[in-house]
Amino acid sequence: MLYQPATQPTLYFIGVTTGQSSIMRVFPAWARHLGLKDAIIKGIDFPLHAEPGAYRAAVAFIKADPLSLGALVTTHKIDLFKACRDLFDSVDPHADLMDETSCLSKHDGKLVCHAKDPISSGLALDGFLPPDHFAITGAEAFLIGAGGSAIALTWHLMRRERGPNAPSRIIVSDRSQSRLDEIRRIHGSIASDVPVDYLRVGTPSDNDAVLNTLRPGALIINATGLGKDAPGSPLASLVKFPRNGIVWDLNYRGELIFLRQARAQKDAQTLQIEDGWTYFIHGWTQVIAEVFHIAIPTTGPGFEALSQIAIEASKP
Repeated sequence: MLYQPATQPTLYFIGVTTGQSSIMRVFPAWARHLGLKDAIIKGIDFPLHAEPGAYRAAVAFIKADPLSLGALVTTHKIDLFKACRDLFDSVDPHADLMDETSCLSKHDGKLVCHAKDPISSGLALDGFLPPDHFAITGAEAFLIGAGGSAIALTWHLMRRERGPNAPSRIIVSDRSQSRLDEIRRIHGSIASDVPVDYLRVGTPSDNDAVLNTLRPGALIINATGLGKDAPGSPLASLVKFPRNGIVWDLNYRGELIFLRQARAQKDAQTLQIEDGWTYFIHGWTQVIAEVFHIAIPTTGPGFEALSQIAIEASKP
């Protein structure tokens, strides 16, 4: 891929199908609201698990180009970090711990690597979890997928700072043993008393079997990208969710089969169902604040205004 020097302040979106994302319509509206003048957004698409050289070319271009101010990275967070670690002038503590990046920015001419997901995913999760949910229910958390989002979310859930309001157990499943080994390694450096099970799965039915063991009120998260970056669902068609479960799909666009499976059982199982829209808002505003060096609220009227702008801008 040939990269052309930016002619105005540019934020890049490194993903898989960036042109289909609402951010392409939302960012210009946010830029006007935030006073970012002539700032623009451009997508860079890579296939899943692209060649390291492809990631390095993109990062090297952003680093060298004066008006290329930074990037949000999705889907490729771990692969890009591993391919480009030596290109970063500075790595924030979250990125260093988790061996991933979701944000690239520049400070005093230096390229800085950040992992914003522990912040943005935590803001989204705590925004919809009932107060003291885990302390009251004693329920587990089941994360399907062991990629960057799962690493960030488990870090948020298992820290001792949560006190009694942590899951009684965390289960992480993935088709890749190397991904499971990586998340286990990272968990080993987190001070936590929450037990974690790591399960390699071969079929959606393997994930269904885990759901059958969960207590009422369990949190189930689709962190696989299935339903957006790739077709399908990590669960089989005859899956049964636990009663009073909280079901969260990190996706907000695409086939969203996982969400449809949950919605079909919403009344029968008394489910609370969440999509990835608020996660999308927090994820992007955290990165925009970092890249453009501005303050953006995470709650209150200022955040609600940005949410409403995004809703309006994303309409066809």
